[in-house]
Amino acid sequence: MSRDLLADRYRGYIACLNGQDWDNLGNFVHERVRYNGEHIGLSGYREMLEDDFRAIPDLFFDIQLLICEPPRVASRLQFNCTPKGELFGLPINGRRVQFAENVFYEFLDGKIETVWSVIDKAAIESQL
Repeated sequence: MSRDLLADRYRGYIACLNGQDWDNLGNFVHERVRYNGEHIGLSGYREMLEDDFRAIPDLFFDIQLLICEPPRVASRLQFNCTPKGELFGLPINGRRVQFAENVFYEFLDGKIETVWSVIDKAAIESQL
């Protein structure tokens, strides 16, 4: 897959998340997906994302930086949201917070097979 096609594929995945189009998640995420070293599979990945949206109803994935080097993608996602309760163990309780996620993906057969995610928790802590 070329860089441009991989970038388009990734943007489609982000649109799927932002639209909470869970029925189409399997078009972008491999059945055997691993998240931060743990095999959670497509159903576990979907459950994780659904939980995120329940905890953060206004969650929106905003791509700030996108680098594609097939079969890998590196992205910096920006969030400006209002979690209902705790977020990453921090008592947010309805306050608006801004933070970033640096995330790396590896694709197999056009689908995300591996995800490595690092959340900027310090940015959230500094806003509390």
